[in-house]
Amino acid sequence: MTVFTGVRSDPFFADGEGAFHDFQFTGDDTFAGKNILSMALEIPNDMLGSGPHIGVWATVSVRREGKLVQVDRVGNPSFNPFFVDELKNEFNEGHPADDVAIYLEPWSKLLQSRGYSATEARDTVLTVLPDVLHYDRDQPAHYPNGRVLTDDVYDVRMAFLTNGRVTSDGVEPHDDYLPEFPFLGLPNAQAHGEAASGLLSAT
Repeated sequence: MTVFTGVRSDPFFADGEGAFHDFQFTGDDTFAGKNILSMALEIPNDMLGSGPHIGVWATVSVRREGKLVQVDRVGNPSFNPFFVDELKNEFNEGHPADDVAIYLEPWSKLLQSRGYSATEARDTVLTVLPDVLHYDRDQPAHYPNGRVLTDDVYDVRMAFLTNGRVTSDGVEPHDDYLPEFPFLGLPNAQAHGEAASGLLSAT
């Protein structure tokens, strides 16, 4: 196994402000030139089981009164940030096994309010619930079959949230990705001393 932890160039690319302004995008990359604290893990395939299909999600926990308490989780990219506000904390403390039972209805109602029919909303939500990133190792890796750093997952999520009315924020992938582990670009010198953007990047 190979593990990397440290500061790298933020690989995420998106007009992060546009989604909060009625999907009016300017093409300004919120994450360009920023640095993040990152973790990357490379392990042999045989450690992930014998079949081609795997499912992955990550959690973040903090120590409170001597105990680790889960405060965040993610499976599908760019999904958690747009979670139904009043349920976000509960979701972050939960487990994918409970997602469909608890969150299918509120997410379906949200998508219906954005132009989906009831059936379309339910079917669309079930593409991301339970919130697990699926990967078939016999197929090319591109979201939703796993994810590579150049996948424009933000555009995918904007289409998801708007029933296809918005398909691009006008931002392109960064040009500093590395061809080998840990794949994330070298830290940006001009961003030295800035706070991390708070995103976890993984391949």
